Amino acid sequence: MSLVLGIESSCDETGVGIVRDGRLLGDCLSSSMEQHIRFGGVVPEVAARAHLEAMVPTVREAVDRAGVSLSDVDAVAVTSGPGLATALQVGLAAAKGYAVALGVPLLGVHHLAGHVAADTLEHGALPERSVALVVSGGHTSLLLLGDLARDPIVHLGDTADDAAGEAFDKVARLLDLGYPGGPAIQRAAEAGDPEAIRFPRPTTGRFGFSFSGLKTAVARWVQRHDGPLPVADLAASFQEAVVDVLTAKAVDACTSHGVDTLVIAGGVAANSRLREVAEERCAAAGVTLRVPSPRLCTDNGAMIAAVGSMLTDAGAPWSRLDMSTDPSAPLTGALLSVTR
Repeated sequence: MSLVLGIESSCDETGVGIVRDGRLLGDCLSSSMEQHIRFGGVVPEVAARAHLEAMVPTVREAVDRAGVSLSDVDAVAVTSGPGLATALQVGLAAAKGYAVALGVPLLGVHHLAGHVAADTLEHGALPERSVALVVSGGHTSLLLLGDLARDPIVHLGDTADDAAGEAFDKVARLLDLGYPGGPAIQRAAEAGDPEAIRFPRPTTGRFGFSFSGLKTAVARWVQRHDGPLPVADLAASFQEAVVDVLTAKAVDACTSHGVDTLVIAGGVAANSRLREVAEERCAAAGVTLRVPSPRLCTDNGAMIAAVGSMLTDAGAPWSRLDMSTDPSAPLTGALLSVTR
């Protein structure tokens, strides 16, 4: 049972987690989100500087919360892609330093595999086969999974343009709701009618996604409207369109592939309406729904440590100490950049 230190720095959060045998012992998160709000989005150079300043204190705090010492660590896992290039580099440099200093393996892992693995920290090991819907600011994908640490990850469908979280950010900016868009849209939607405006449910193929057209539909509705904007109704109607498409395709993917477990992960998985509709549709289809608690949906170090724990237990080869980041790494497996 290896003790794994996980480091996440792909965007604006410096996350560190400590996992042993699939159990989270302790974690810590430092966010630079407040520094980006005035820009309406994440500025890579600002994020990288924040990671640099927060890394060592965050590692120390996570280790203290776990009740262990750094000398107990058996492996270091780190997000090596995808993400912001300069932000990833800070995390990878730190992980290499800890791995060399401790004399332990380095494991470069895929960020999206981490989002899926986060669910195992609360609900235990994944079944032999499952479908994962990964929804975040930069990614929206339907995946067919086997053993996350050993088997290739099969893409059933991906977004052709804007990811769901990106669409939330853009529509929130359009409605002057602020950044980040996901929580802002959800708050506004609570006072709105999701059936007030019938926005389109754009699609590309049976399991593909496209949210750029939906964003444009909201923009055109706003441009044509005279008088005060019904912001709550707009937010609720937009959110309903996104949730409708995501959940319908995810459940369809499960039933058409003979899979009885759906995992929803990523930052947008924290959305309460998405969780509510997914639960209703999964129950109707006889599909078991697994979603991490909201705090484990957004970027964090615990999810990276969880992947590292799986890889270590599976006997995965170590990553090279001269490995580099891959900001646009395709998701084909949990492990990135290895040597034997």
